[in-house]
Amino acid sequence: MYAWIWRHLPGPLWVRLSTCVAAVAGLCALMWFFAFPWAEPLLPFDDVQVGEIVPGQDVIPYDTETNNPVPTHSAGPSATAIPSPSTVG
Repeated sequence: MYAWIWRHLPGPLWVRLSTCVAAVAGLCALMWFFAFPWAEPLLPFDDVQVGEIVPGQDVIPYDTETNNPVPTHSAGPSATAIPSPSTVG
């Protein structure tokens, strides 16, 4: 089939190669912008439910305020600096 298409393309080699590259790029663009977005809702890749859903138990089992306190100061260069040899020991 590909040999039949190649034989029926007009022009010299560089025109045939350019036509093939343009056809492949056009086909990829059609798939990317039309076929894949159309098929995406039909595919199960976004269905990521783990376990079973129990009504009333969709609450986080810990307090997010005390488990994630506000930082008291920023960790600047002085907090992460390597001590000089004169201050060690």
